Amino acid sequence: MPHTSHSLLTVGEAASRAGITVPTLRYYEERGLVHSQRTAGNQRRYQRLALRRLAIVAAGQRVGLSLDQIKAALDELPADRAPSQADWSAMSRRWAGLVARRIRELQVLESSLESCIGCGCLSLGRCSLINPDDAAAEEGAGSRWARRARDAGT
Repeated sequence: MPHTSHSLLTVGEAASRAGITVPTLRYYEERGLVHSQRTAGNQRRYQRLALRRLAIVAAGQRVGLSLDQIKAALDELPADRAPSQADWSAMSRRWAGLVARRIRELQVLESSLESCIGCGCLSLGRCSLINPDDAAAEEGAGSRWARRARDAGT
């Protein structure tokens, strides 16, 4: 079915209906998560199927996936139609494995935190949380690893 100007959403309409800001929508487009068409005046217009893709982005973020992981999943979907229930079911099964792995990683992190708090040493030479197996020693003295661990968490 051809798209008329009435069946396309402006950037503001699409952002509002998706519950995100216009800059966020533009960022998602730059990352290839959604696509727009351009008018003769170079304004963005979105097909309504973009709303379903934006809902998938929100769901993926809610379960802790990165935008790269979400994009990889979206790249497997047909670009010419909204994702179907079958598409979502297949995607969510794959995501369930990623979520389960993340849960296991967080459980290990939780155990590491408890042992770190319990010992109270915060020694980079012995800390299993920040410096497992004293791997930082290979790079020489300094607190690079503590800063790197802090920066990676932000």
